[in-house]
Amino acid sequence: MTEIWFRAGEATVLASEGQVTDAMPEIVIGSVKGPVGTAFASMMGQTIGHTRFFVIRDLNQMVRPATMMTSKVTITNETYIGLFGGVVQAAIGDAIVDCLKDGILPAGIANDICMIMTVWLDPRVAEVTNLDKKDLYRTNYEATKIAIGRAMKGEPTVEELIANRTKISHYALEGVLD
Repeated sequence: MTEIWFRAGEATVLASEGQVTDAMPEIVIGSVKGPVGTAFASMMGQTIGHTRFFVIRDLNQMVRPATMMTSKVTITNETYIGLFGGVVQAAIGDAIVDCLKDGILPAGIANDICMIMTVWLDPRVAEVTNLDKKDLYRTNYEATKIAIGRAMKGEPTVEELIANRTKISHYALEGVLD
């Protein structure tokens, strides 16, 4: 069986209108014996404002491959951590299991690889009174599956990046380079 040493992927899934539930996970996947495994083990401690924990689907249901998730932004309140460690974590966990079920991740080596995910959860999410948790679940579930798929397939390819170099630019550059 082929060992996976280091694969990386990312995805963005936008929120429904009026929500702040965009999902933008970044993921690395690799052998527990390689650099990803070393980084994974090094993340077992906590740092202030950037909580790290295993992805679980529910109590006593840690996903395989073992996956560590951490926030891209500083966590400042309990509402945020509740959403991050609740709806978002559940969506990510379900997506990982579905990646195994769908053959995106090789089930035969699920105990030999691990994943690290950095997860975007908009800091404003804790202040939204009409937060659509179903949309929060949807965006994180979809983005996780896409990011894992891209990592496993090596997407975008070098050829695709070169072909799109002058056709696609970062959204933040709109009007900047005109």
